[in-house]
Amino acid sequence: MKIFRQTRGIVDKVIGAKKRSSLHPETKFIDPLQQYTTVGEYHVDGLENTPGGKKFVLTVYKDENGILHQALSPENTQNLAPEYVRSFNEELGRFRAFKNKKTGRRWRVEKYLDSFVESIKPRIREGENSVNIGVITDTHFKDRNSIDFYGWNGLTHVHEFSYLDDKNLLNMKVHLGDWIDGSDAGLVSESELYQLRDAFKSDKVPYVMIKGNHDENDKFDEHHDLRASFPENEFENIMWKGMYKQARIRYISRQHGVCYYDFDDVRVISVNTSDIPYELDSKGQKKYDEKITLAVREDQIEEIIEILSKSSGKKIILMSHANPINRKGSNALKYNGRSLHELLVAFNQREKGRMHSSKGVPPEFRLSNDFDFTNIKDARIIAYFCGHRHREDQYRINGIQYILFNCSALMGANHSLTTKYNKNWHRKIDTKTEYAGYVVNVDLKKHRLQVFGYGAASKRKVFFI
Repeated sequence: MKIFRQTRGIVDKVIGAKKRSSLHPETKFIDPLQQYTTVGEYHVDGLENTPGGKKFVLTVYKDENGILHQALSPENTQNLAPEYVRSFNEELGRFRAFKNKKTGRRWRVEKYLDSFVESIKPRIREGENSVNIGVITDTHFKDRNSIDFYGWNGLTHVHEFSYLDDKNLLNMKVHLGDWIDGSDAGLVSESELYQLRDAFKSDKVPYVMIKGNHDENDKFDEHHDLRASFPENEFENIMWKGMYKQARIRYISRQHGVCYYDFDDVRVISVNTSDIPYELDSKGQKKYDEKITLAVREDQIEEIIEILSKSSGKKIILMSHANPINRKGSNALKYNGRSLHELLVAFNQREKGRMHSSKGVPPEFRLSNDFDFTNIKDARIIAYFCGHRHREDQYRINGIQYILFNCSALMGANHSLTTKYNKNWHRKIDTKTEYAGYVVNVDLKKHRLQVFGYGAASKRKVFFI
């Protein structure tokens, strides 16, 4: 194939490319490489806003379905294997963003995250008892090439969030659950979990993988005779085995998703609000729809009590997918959310007692846990992080600061499931509003907690502890 060398200002005449005016108006100045729509090869560089301003060979080609593609390969190398690729989307009227074939990340998002990290570093005190936690939640990965809702973009968001691992900023990171949408066939969703796990795990940053109410694939089951598409403990076997093998992680058992990390005087504890028994009837149908049955059970509560009983000298943050109580203080889980909150309050007040369930609670969810926090010294639960609600929110109840994080999943304004919070963001594919993630700085010396958001998230919130 002949390689055309670009001459500035007369490129359309030389290579026969379509006029820029034929592209969507939004693409005219944002992305100069959008103009290349004629099959061929072109030499491009920083004047076209290439990755890092470097020289590349841009290859434009059509696949067997007639869809137009662009591929960027480093110039002056014998191997012209593409480093970045993208395809033309007729509905958008433009090429999608370039994605790195090796990392699964868009170089424009990496550039944006570079500036995000640099903007928050001056606001963070370095040193003892200043802890940085990366947070992402509700990615809803789905086997669909959607441009305005859940789809393949969920995996891309996790790849891009993991770029923060390389920025020498985080002390730990957490995914708060709903990794998948749970609406694909069982084998497909299992494959999605493997991909998400591999994109999220890290040998640079300690991490926590929390289970969400969509991660049991019940959304698919709901539309297929309620038959279980996942075997028992499928999420747990895929996501938790590697998590529990980390060198710094601490836990009582590996059964319930409860674990904790210590960073100086800060202790972070994970909680599983999708703690539901796996029970099938003779037809292979589940007794409980995990998508709508959020709960914590007795054995998990016992592990939380044991960890808290050994937490003298710690300022504690708990994390789960769903919030246990709402801003009115009422139970926000199907079972035992309010009971969990009351246990945390009892810890802060150094109380001793026994937990009991309300009348009418099924036997599987009844509580009968003894606790004694009377000997705890210089310790307090300061905050509780959660996702699930697909919006940002915050409320302080009994001295515990609850913080809800927005979903990373793309929520286009015209979808019925899109929350009002995300409609106000006018979220669009390949823009800064497509995704959402956070870095939370916990500073015990300054008695404050800062939440820095990128994408469809508040840029900075400050809470005093």
